[in-house]
Amino acid sequence: MTTEFPEKYIMLGLKIAYYRKKAGYTQEVFAELIGKSVNFVGQVEGPGMICGVSLETLFKMAKVLEISPAKLLEED
Repeated sequence: MTTEFPEKYIMLGLKIAYYRKKAGYTQEVFAELIGKSVNFVGQVEGPGMICGVSLETLFKMAKVLEISPAKLLEED
């Protein structure tokens, strides 16, 4: 994937991993809850990986993690 904002995709993946672990979910359980494959979750969370996420998937992730979708996108 080519993007003008690779660092933002990487940060998104790191935040998803952080909140997933904080919620106590394994990648397997989280993938099942959001209706995606474990491979997809691994690609999104992978350090240095650039993997796009649809808004629909982002909203599902936030709902499962019980956080605002903005939490995953805000810059620290």
